[in-house]
Amino acid sequence: MGAPQRQVRARVTRSNRSAGARRTLRSCLVCGVTMAALGGLATAATADPDSTTTPSQADVDAARQAAQGKARDVAAVQADLVLANQQLQDAAITAAKAAEAYNGAVYRLQQAKDAAKAAAAKERQAKADVARQQTAYGDALASSYRMVPELSTISALIEADGPESVMERYTALDSAESAMDANYDAYRAASTLAAVASGQARDARTKAAALEKELGTARANAQSAADAAAAQATTITARKTRLIGELATLQHISVSLARQRQHALELAAAQQAAEAAQHQAELEAQQQAEQEAQEQAEQEAQQQEEQSDDPTSDPTSDPTSDPTSEPTSGPANPPTHHHPPSASGADAAIDFARAQIGEPYVWGADGPDSWDCSGLTMGAWQAGGKYLPHYSVAQYDESTPISPSDLEPGDLVFWGDSSDPSSIYHVALYSGDGMIIQAPRTGRDVEEVSMYYWIPPNFYARP
Repeated sequence: MGAPQRQVRARVTRSNRSAGARRTLRSCLVCGVTMAALGGLATAATADPDSTTTPSQADVDAARQAAQGKARDVAAVQADLVLANQQLQDAAITAAKAAEAYNGAVYRLQQAKDAAKAAAAKERQAKADVARQQTAYGDALASSYRMVPELSTISALIEADGPESVMERYTALDSAESAMDANYDAYRAASTLAAVASGQARDARTKAAALEKELGTARANAQSAADAAAAQATTITARKTRLIGELATLQHISVSLARQRQHALELAAAQQAAEAAQHQAELEAQQQAEQEAQEQAEQEAQQQEEQSDDPTSDPTSDPTSDPTSEPTSGPANPPTHHHPPSASGADAAIDFARAQIGEPYVWGADGPDSWDCSGLTMGAWQAGGKYLPHYSVAQYDESTPISPSDLEPGDLVFWGDSSDPSSIYHVALYSGDGMIIQAPRTGRDVEEVSMYYWIPPNFYARP
């Protein structure tokens, strides 16, 4: 074999060796990736031949740590769901406040317009009085001027039939001057009243104009808050959908089942909160009744003590009692309660409100096919024969405050930010047995639900 042939064979041999090395390297890489994907099972099998059937302590510890990690993840997702619900509630409250602020602006503007109208009528009347007094004063003044020449000294000496005639003429002049002075005083008084009336009318018109601007701002704020609440509801609903999907994955259940379970949990939580709120309200009502009974007993004891200290009183007799009557059980003067609303009026109000169930909430609406909270209660009690303003704060102001223990069907239930009634932002109609009929908020229709379905109410009143 010549040298050139040996060189060619050597190059072929080296090329074959390189190709084999590359194939071996690829095989090793594939093997390595496969081993990594299997999680090192081959190594574990070499170390512990029984590990394929019996987990090691390390496997158990790792599984426990993974489960704990997942448990923390579930709790975090559930916390995020609670936070989402709270944000949804906060947005609804903000929108409700803005809507009732708009209703309040409408209410105040209407009052201002009524006041301006009354002031304008008063101004017209005052100016008419000025015109009449001015005419009367002018007539008196002209009359006095006509009488003066007749009562001059020369005329009196020449034409007078005697002293009596002169005195009569001077008396007539004095009477005319007195009448003129009286007319002038009346004219000045009427002018002053007219100026006051004009100022009041001007102030009323200025106030109405300012409230017109306030109404525009309140309308814009209400629309903005409603839009923001709707947008936030959409965002939060999408976020809750993602969270429920994540929760379903972590708990190894279907998304639909997780959604049903979450809904059931939220309903259970709401029911539990409602029961707790109702129990607290009943407890407070009981404490209030006990306090009233104690105060009544103390007043009676004080009256008896005062009577015993009075030497003119007869301790053996009671002028208000009948000695032949049988003693009755319970306190002599039980605490008085507010009279329940008219059955026909309350029944008509409840029937009207129930007939609107399913109709949509629209802020500022008062029927006939959509409502906001105070619009619904206004319409309901209008059917019951009583006018209420389209404004929750004014509805409370124009009703009789009562305690929760005095609630009767047809009464009004209010929600506010504080103990001040001016903070009221939502109202509903009490329908009995702890239930209310309400127009809740944007995205929810008129409904009949538990009085404690949401936040416990803090004001109660009877129309």
